[in-house]
Amino acid sequence: MRGLNGAISIARALRVNSTAASTFLRHPRPAPYAATYCSYSIPQNLVDRSDLSTPPIVRSDVIGFRYYSSAATAAATSTPQQDLKTRGAEQNSFNPKEVVLFQYEACPFCNKVKAFLDYHGIEYKVVEVNPMNKKEIKWSDYKKVPIVTVDGEQLVDSSDIIDKLIKRIHPDYDLNADEEKKWREWVDNHLVHVLSPNIYRTVSEALESFDYITTKGNFSLYERLVAKYGGAAAMYFVSKKLKKRHNITDERASLYGAAEQWVDALKGRKFLGDLQPNLADLAVFGVLRPIRHLKSGRDMVEHTRIGNWFSEMEHAVGQSSRMNEHK
Repeated sequence: MRGLNGAISIARALRVNSTAASTFLRHPRPAPYAATYCSYSIPQNLVDRSDLSTPPIVRSDVIGFRYYSSAATAAATSTPQQDLKTRGAEQNSFNPKEVVLFQYEACPFCNKVKAFLDYHGIEYKVVEVNPMNKKEIKWSDYKKVPIVTVDGEQLVDSSDIIDKLIKRIHPDYDLNADEEKKWREWVDNHLVHVLSPNIYRTVSEALESFDYITTKGNFSLYERLVAKYGGAAAMYFVSKKLKKRHNITDERASLYGAAEQWVDALKGRKFLGDLQPNLADLAVFGVLRPIRHLKSGRDMVEHTRIGNWFSEMEHAVGQSSRMNEHK
């Protein structure tokens, strides 16, 4: 009975608020530009040579901005928002001593925040929350994830966390730009809801998802075994209810449709932010990155046009800024 209750607890914790995750990203495709991270401190992780066919990427341990070797061309074609980001980077003094993310590895909203932190080169520690007892966040009145602490200050709700952090990095950043705001809301109100019915669509896909969740999550051996099989079974049936709730008739069609809708929104641009990803790009990427190497993600890339954008985002975001787990 304890095991069954544990599986139900996991299913509730992961309902809507989760996708199964994978950290095995593809090597970035060769690109005709070199990306450089600039900051006001001495870089620690100097060179990423994960793919020697691409120019080396210089990484910093604090927030920086990215520019391309064809700087003059980029400057000539940049949007006001991009110019603003450059000015913000040049003037930025945001350099926190400690950033801690309290998360579920499989939570799409947590992965939104991680994509933002990774892109901006903000080093962060991770506390993996046990979804059964949530003992890691008992100190907080807020009982959902993600929770981020910045030098001890608590920030909650993924979109609000990102809003507050981008304002500290770039104080003049326009959070009300119509297109960017529209698609950030689309991620929260639509995209996340098509994921669970897809990753738990069949018994085998549910087991694939929970195999990763239980490997990377904060579980004891007993909880891991119960969660993998009990949780997968529970979420398989829960996903059918979610499918009905969100008026989804065909899981894959809904996923493919969302991917195509996003590509159409790009209107031929490299990113929605044009030459550089904006907050909407990072939100979509963050939510989709965990499923990329699951069957649903592989099918999505194979059957839609999203693959090129996704590869560009992998290259733009670069390696994770995540540090060793916070104990």
